[in-house]
Amino acid sequence: MRHPRFLALAAAMILSVGTAPAVHADSGEDPWILGKIASMPLEEKVGQLFATNVYGESGDTTAPADVAANQAMYGPGIENGDDLIARYKPGAILYFRWSNNLHDPVRTAGLSNDLQRAALAQPARIPLLIATDQEHGAVYRLDEPFTAFPGQMALGATRSAGHALTAGKVTGRELATLGINQDYAPVADVNVDPRNPVIGVRSFGEDTGLVSELTRASVRGLQQGGVSAAVKHFPGHGDTVNDSHNSVPWIFHTREQWERIDAPPFRAGIAAGADMIMTAHVVMPYLQSDCDVQTQVGCDPATLDPEIMTGLLREELGYDGVVVTDSLSMQGVRDKYGDDRVPVLALKAGVDMLMIVDDPASTISFDVAYNAVLNAVRSGELTEERVDESVHRILRLKKQRGFFDGDQQVDEGKVLQRLGSPAHQALARAVADHSVTLVRNDSGALPLTDTGQRVLVTGYRNVAPPSVKIPPAERLAEAIGDLGVTTELFETGTSPSAATVAAAAARARASDVVVVATVNTAGSASQRSLVNALLATGKPVVVVAARNPYDVADFPGAAAFVATYSWERPAMQAAARVLFGRTDPTGRLPVTIPATDGSVLYPYGHSLSYRSSPGRSST
Repeated sequence: MRHPRFLALAAAMILSVGTAPAVHADSGEDPWILGKIASMPLEEKVGQLFATNVYGESGDTTAPADVAANQAMYGPGIENGDDLIARYKPGAILYFRWSNNLHDPVRTAGLSNDLQRAALAQPARIPLLIATDQEHGAVYRLDEPFTAFPGQMALGATRSAGHALTAGKVTGRELATLGINQDYAPVADVNVDPRNPVIGVRSFGEDTGLVSELTRASVRGLQQGGVSAAVKHFPGHGDTVNDSHNSVPWIFHTREQWERIDAPPFRAGIAAGADMIMTAHVVMPYLQSDCDVQTQVGCDPATLDPEIMTGLLREELGYDGVVVTDSLSMQGVRDKYGDDRVPVLALKAGVDMLMIVDDPASTISFDVAYNAVLNAVRSGELTEERVDESVHRILRLKKQRGFFDGDQQVDEGKVLQRLGSPAHQALARAVADHSVTLVRNDSGALPLTDTGQRVLVTGYRNVAPPSVKIPPAERLAEAIGDLGVTTELFETGTSPSAATVAAAAARARASDVVVVATVNTAGSASQRSLVNALLATGKPVVVVAARNPYDVADFPGAAAFVATYSWERPAMQAAARVLFGRTDPTGRLPVTIPATDGSVLYPYGHSLSYRSSPGRSST
């Protein structure tokens, strides 16, 4: 709650002139911000609590598809970003490819400029947080020419806080070039369940100490690079077999397990000065005193639970920064309450910003959510003082980041020369080179010879718009070709048919060696059929896991198995260099690989190199 002096101090600030006074060293509240809040009507304050998306490549877009999408989400009076800001005055805008914000970097910078101009044209003149999810690896919103890093589990394989810091700095600098001032990263979840369908390689690994160290470094790197970091997903999303986008995950960690496994990375992110923490729509019944596991009475997702959002995050971990929900369109937070209750309960639990992202499968009405908060204040369920607390945190973040010091315009003419520079690309290659992990190399199957062999590269491909490209086989074939090796590329899509599998096997029989890229074979019987058909040809087969390293358990017959943890171009280039002995593999498994019977197939820290004896493991 605010100090009792709030109204008097705020009133004095309204009457004051000149520059904003200095913040009192012994006060958690900034007098300049208090004055700003006191001058805002309730509707503007509530607007600041929302983070949402908008369709279009410009703030005043008239493109029919974008206008229709905006009207479907916000109502007939909202055709573009300018309209959205004029009516609701949101605190943050999120960018996605599917909302037509990120297809052209110069236009993205122009969109940022448009939206910031629109925000500063409102009475309160409050700049926007403009955010995206650039985790790298499995979740990335910006593709080339943006510098691509291999992702968080790949960073875990390097064991290098320096690499995590570097990746954060480069990412921050390039995001800032586009006017994006916040990255919803890093992921601080400890991925202790190999079956986790939503975190997996988005995590740095299964070891709490490693995840904590790299979370700390990533936060520092992003914020030194010029963007706010948002550590996610509190209180931890790493030990579940359910995806909170589609259902409500339950995580049965005891309080002792949470303190030992889940909490340390968030403590590390807080200690590093993270501007924001994002919530998880998970139920942790043993952290909630009023939750009855048998009847499920009193068992709310963490996003809506005061014991977790206020008791653990605010009071125990001492976090006083901005807390943002994960998207309130996700099913994990909507099973129990209506759309008019979820945002109110989240604020009562202790969060500051309410994220509402358009989702064709499950979309909460923005207008319903916005008016639900307004009506909760007007009815007395929420006090205006409670709203002011969150607005204060949001404005404090924006002020500390210098948003009020200028117009927040970026130079659209310099975007292309600042993205993907040779120096940045070299840093990404260095990270990739240190992350590739040689998991299996029976009978010295690797390295391959690069003289006179016919190499078939086959496997996964998905480039269905508007998603980012996921073509590991294509990128791997290109990288091998760049080494001077003659290759044949035969991509099989995401779920190869029996005819496609047969065609791939025929090509394998006509080749000397086969390299196959996989992506999460545990959930894809068709991919498993492909690899097994290739193995049945009797030709040497190298499996390159371009996402989950757990794929190795599905192919005991493969003589060689390499994990890259992502399909980004630097990762595929690094894999090619390892396959042909141009570099020695140095990555170490950041997770344990279980066998299909549940025993340990490869332990945490396992690695092979060409300089060690075949079959030896390093932990």
